[in-house]
Amino acid sequence: MAKVFTDENINEVIKSGQPVVVDFWAEWCGPCKAVSPIIDELAQEFEGKVEIGKYDVDEGGDFMAEYGIRNIPTILFFKNGELQDRNVGSIAKDALKAKVEALL
Repeated sequence: MAKVFTDENINEVIKSGQPVVVDFWAEWCGPCKAVSPIIDELAQEFEGKVEIGKYDVDEGGDFMAEYGIRNIPTILFFKNGELQDRNVGSIAKDALKAKVEALL
């Protein structure tokens, strides 16, 4: 299962240097609900290699603003503490997995 990212923990996770995938979502968002099981599956598949988690936009603030998140789902991909890629909108599992693998 994917981790839960918040303003309190996300920057520390990113600064760890390990690859990080952040899924910005909300409970009321239909496309987010479609992407959610894919995020959970990939979190399990890449456990120990990539930190994959979800950031609830209804509870977030500073981190979301820092990266200009205006549409959801948005997925950010970090490597060595730096933003590498961004996906806005729904994404197929194969395409998302390829983006995660590119971080390794």
